[in-house]
Amino acid sequence: MIGRSCFAGLTLALLATSPARADAVADFYRGKSIRLIIGAAAGGGYDIPGRLLATHMPRHIPGNASIVVENMPGATSLIMTNYLYARASRDGTAMGMPNNNVPLEPRLKLLSKEGGNVSFDIGKFGWVGSPVQEPQILFTLASAAGSFEDLKTRKVVLGATGRSADNFSLPFMLNQLLGAKSEIVTGYNGQNDIFIAVDRGEVQGNSTGLTNLLVTKPDWVRDRRVRILVQFGATRAAEIPDVPTAIELSQDESVSSMFRFFAKKFQMARPIALPPDVPPDRVQALQQAFDATMQDKAFLADAKRIGLEINPVSGPEIAQLIAEIQSAPEAVVLRLRKVLAGD
Repeated sequence: MIGRSCFAGLTLALLATSPARADAVADFYRGKSIRLIIGAAAGGGYDIPGRLLATHMPRHIPGNASIVVENMPGATSLIMTNYLYARASRDGTAMGMPNNNVPLEPRLKLLSKEGGNVSFDIGKFGWVGSPVQEPQILFTLASAAGSFEDLKTRKVVLGATGRSADNFSLPFMLNQLLGAKSEIVTGYNGQNDIFIAVDRGEVQGNSTGLTNLLVTKPDWVRDRRVRILVQFGATRAAEIPDVPTAIELSQDESVSSMFRFFAKKFQMARPIALPPDVPPDRVQALQQAFDATMQDKAFLADAKRIGLEINPVSGPEIAQLIAEIQSAPEAVVLRLRKVLAGD
């Protein structure tokens, strides 16, 4: 009886203070601007969803603070992430969108030598959410390969931007871990250049985001000019349920574990982070504003108009993924690091 009375009293106290806390958050944000610092150049795959959020999320923030987008590219967004961690305001008026390699970097140490450019503790960031998950796939011209097994017996030429990019790392992992024999040609400036190279016959496919292929080249898929041979998510994407994941293709659990670890980045494709020590009520308010924006009809209509597929991940879900990355067995991470480094 005493326990129930105490619990009821605590519940009433929390209910009584919640409006006051909400009012305090609204009072803080009223008339203020929130910086959304994107660790990539303007106009790209990170900038576009960031600016869309900046347009619609303010009306869901208590006090209706505006959001101003800034671009801080460099070192695969390590420059921005270090800035957000050490120098940005910690009062809830600064957020950042790092490259999705960044959550893996403290463990994999691929973006800088031995992780020497990492000046942050990934576990101390707050997380607002990601508007998209981005299933990655490998496609080839139908004339080049009909299944993943063909990649083990034929030399298929794939286009890539550079060795640090997913469009190199993913087919390279297939070569190193699953016996594929693809030739990977680097040096293309971006995905559109690789699509042009496929059209010209310079290369026969590449690894890219599923949305990139379905939105940019829907006729290739519709007319069966290309085949999607592998996907790299933790589970099969709903759009391509018949395409196996790299995890499934492996008969070795240690190899599957490496693909499973790497796939976590695709579950938070455009993560939005807060610096450490932001007051918890403001973190919660921004998370709730993000969640509400993901259901906002005007936001969804604008996303559809520009071809952006919205499949959000919440802030707490990103925090859970970060915890899983941090707790992954060192043997798995070390072996993957050596594979990706070409050792």
